[in-house]
Amino acid sequence: MCGILGVVATTAVNQLLYDGLMVLQHRGQDAAGIVTAESDAFHMHKGPGLVRDVFRTRNMRALPGQMGIAHCRYPTAGSAFDAALSQPFYVNSPFGIVLGHNGNLTNTEQLKEEMYRLDLRHINTTSDSEVLLNTLAHELQSSAKGCHLNLDTIFSAVAAVHRRCRGAYAVVAMIAGHGMLAFRDPFGIRPLVFGINETTAGPEYLFASESVALDTLGFRVLRDVAPGEAIFIDLEHRLHQRQCASRAVLSPCIFEFVYLARPDSVIDGVSVYEARLRMGEHLADKLVRYIPVEEIDVVIPIPDSSRPSAMQLAERIAVPYREGFVKNRYIGRTFIMPGQATRKRSVRQKLNTVAQEFRGKRVLLVDDSIVRGTTSREIVEMARAAGALKVYFASASPPVRYPNVYGIDMPTRAELIATGRSAEDIAREIGADALVYQDLDELRASISELRPDLHCFDTSCFDGSYVTGDVDEDYLAALELARDGRHGLSRESRWASKQLQLNLLTAK
Repeated sequence: MCGILGVVATTAVNQLLYDGLMVLQHRGQDAAGIVTAESDAFHMHKGPGLVRDVFRTRNMRALPGQMGIAHCRYPTAGSAFDAALSQPFYVNSPFGIVLGHNGNLTNTEQLKEEMYRLDLRHINTTSDSEVLLNTLAHELQSSAKGCHLNLDTIFSAVAAVHRRCRGAYAVVAMIAGHGMLAFRDPFGIRPLVFGINETTAGPEYLFASESVALDTLGFRVLRDVAPGEAIFIDLEHRLHQRQCASRAVLSPCIFEFVYLARPDSVIDGVSVYEARLRMGEHLADKLVRYIPVEEIDVVIPIPDSSRPSAMQLAERIAVPYREGFVKNRYIGRTFIMPGQATRKRSVRQKLNTVAQEFRGKRVLLVDDSIVRGTTSREIVEMARAAGALKVYFASASPPVRYPNVYGIDMPTRAELIATGRSAEDIAREIGADALVYQDLDELRASISELRPDLHCFDTSCFDGSYVTGDVDEDYLAALELARDGRHGLSRESRWASKQLQLNLLTAK
């Protein structure tokens, strides 16, 4: 989960890109970068940290040009603190290309091997985004065959990328002296939307991970980039588009609607806010079958993503809705913080209770999801410490039982609290009196009800069904072993991970 932007404007784009990154900061807090194009030259500044910390006035002045791309990074591969992994990435051959990528490739190692043996290209980091950039560069070079670049060679290169690359990728790129290219994987797993701003000097175009960036920057949304589609904007601001995948099926990541995206965004024609309201309705219908409504005095959301679901749930069961937690806005999203100890410590710093909303009451806490259980356990303890008589818990999404390999940092099954546990087991683990999960079919319905022709989703973290069809037990086991070493998991976590892998191999 990263934030990407691409702007083709009639005036300087550096401020637009900075403002857009600020709007997309929730999608990545690890690093940020901007590249602008002035004539045939690229100007780049990037580094680790929040957008406001990476860019100073002097950095912005050094980013001239009327075309540019930007990226805020959420670590999904490699070290979270390696400055070399900041994006966008640059390669000088052919033509000079810079690229920003949101997602995660699932055949990175195979592509690296092809790079060394066949494409004769060097990969300098552990980032799959650098592999994707070099794949695109190689295919552009092969398509052009030494000639000048044209639309057919550009779209042919993207088609070749689709044939070679597996996984999730929403991409914005610039080709020096030619224009801006944006494309999305054939399943449309990660979001990418574009819009226009009509000016007296001509049209301006903006690509972004979420529509909220277009809204705040004054652009009118045109549509989402279709799965498998490539869009190229040349130096004369002419827009060219082509479907480059032989088979494209829209299957967006359902976790975008549950947690990742801002509620004021629209993804693939579906309002995230409306989808979360529907999640609350469906969750309420299930909740009343397990917990008597008269046992609940108040419904309290765990800020921020669960608010719409909690409000709608409270209305549907006719129980008062209250804000019981106050959030410290200067603490990052705990889900995307690297390291279990860091996440656990930050929960108490991030949230504080409004004691009177808990004291002497039977409380229903509503969250968007339960991933590792760290936050949930701490919050239940806080509710009890504030005087709650009973603490019930409801999740607007189903149990997260499987790794997400398409760009969300939860790849180890041993770290997922739902792995091998029932709802009753998890309730005991987090200290709740009862726990109710959303059903997967109802989660799908929450979105499909808003767009009936959208019925395919990537739900792999809930059901283990990976839409790209190339992820098996061997792949997951290798991923988990690599993560164990990269993140320095505790002895207990490593043991649990290895036991899980052994059990899976034995079962096979």
